[in-house]
Amino acid sequence: MSRNIRVLVAKPGLDGHDRGAKVVARALRDAGFEVIYTGIRQTPDMIAEAALQEDVDVVGLSILSGAHMALAPKVMESLEKAGMGDVVVLLGGIIPDEDIATLHEMGIRGVFGPGTPTGEIVDFINREVAEPV
Repeated sequence: MSRNIRVLVAKPGLDGHDRGAKVVARALRDAGFEVIYTGIRQTPDMIAEAALQEDVDVVGLSILSGAHMALAPKVMESLEKAGMGDVVVLLGGIIPDEDIATLHEMGIRGVFGPGTPTGEIVDFINREVAEPV
């Protein structure tokens, strides 16, 4: 790419546990991405607005509360309404295996659970956002 990949890291909902999101944000920054961390307790509309304003390539959601099946569709809808429907959306957190297929169907491109090596996330983003040859 002619510019660095821009990644928005957000914590939707009432989940206040942000250590994992901060670890991932730092690893992405160290890998050369431009990272915008919005902090905790973001609404889907706040996330979509930040993604639009920051012109990001990727939105990474961190949800540890178990509310991923309620929050992810709302974030996807807000991104679509904001004209950001083509952005790559990733989800990290405690996600039961039985929910992953449904999350993919709603447009979540990658799902990463606890203990995922940060290099795996970096590689995934690079593959998803790479310029076509």
